[in-house]
Amino acid sequence: MNFDLIIVRYGEIALKGKQIRRRFEDTLISNIKNVFKQENLKVRFKKEWGRIYIYSANISECLKILQKTFGIISISPAFKTISDINKISKIAVDISKEKINENKSFAVRATRTGNHDFSSQDVSIRLGNDIIKKTKASVNLSNPEFILYVEIRDKNSYIFTEKIFCVGGLPLGTQGSIITLIDSYSSILAAWYLMKRGCKITFLIKNKAYESTLRNFLKKWYIKPNIQITNKKESLSKIIGQDFFDAVVTNHSLFEKDENTLKEMKQIKKDIKIPILSPLISMTKDEINSNCKKIGLPV
Repeated sequence: MNFDLIIVRYGEIALKGKQIRRRFEDTLISNIKNVFKQENLKVRFKKEWGRIYIYSANISECLKILQKTFGIISISPAFKTISDINKISKIAVDISKEKINENKSFAVRATRTGNHDFSSQDVSIRLGNDIIKKTKASVNLSNPEFILYVEIRDKNSYIFTEKIFCVGGLPLGTQGSIITLIDSYSSILAAWYLMKRGCKITFLIKNKAYESTLRNFLKKWYIKPNIQITNKKESLSKIIGQDFFDAVVTNHSLFEKDENTLKEMKQIKKDIKIPILSPLISMTKDEINSNCKKIGLPV
């Protein structure tokens, strides 16, 4: 069976006020469209309250990109039908016959919004009974081997079998403009944490040995590079004076218990009058290395 669409869910965006939420949603959709265009993927979008639906002939490629898109909490390749319990049941049974048999256990997780002549529990019971008749599988609500999800939203219903968890955070470009000096792999990690919080990053490189790694890393995360190569004699404060930035992100950490770290940060603060953000400050060396590996950086 071929999926009809991808359900895109976001977390923090939903907590914002109505106006900010709309802006964040529009930014998220714009970011996704730009990457799909870059990758030559033709897609169609539909937005509803709390959901974005993406239709494409290449679902698998879209899933890879969405997993690395800041602002998305989870995605599900899904089947779509009308909110008729008989139609829902037919698709649910067809899916289940390919996934389970008499030796497997399953559960149905149904949610519903809108006005219908049935409840979520009615859907779960009906689908559960129909699946048992066709597969002979057993129901296990606490620890099933297979879960069938049903989202009923007004006139449409969506059936899927997995929730793929994504990077989360906020859409890139919804927060401020930040600059960072790339002089190690951990400095790229520090910048990644701020990109996950929606910040646009300008990457300042003095040592060109890191340029190739940085460009490859940004490409893997579908991020358009904004890189400046600078003369080694130029100070960070001088570079920042040439453009407007809201903050500086650094890779400072106290894992070596080196008092020079705090002195260095204090000196930077004297030279630069914008906030200094150091997301790695409390991490150990092992934690930094582990997090570098998780996002595809060498250690």
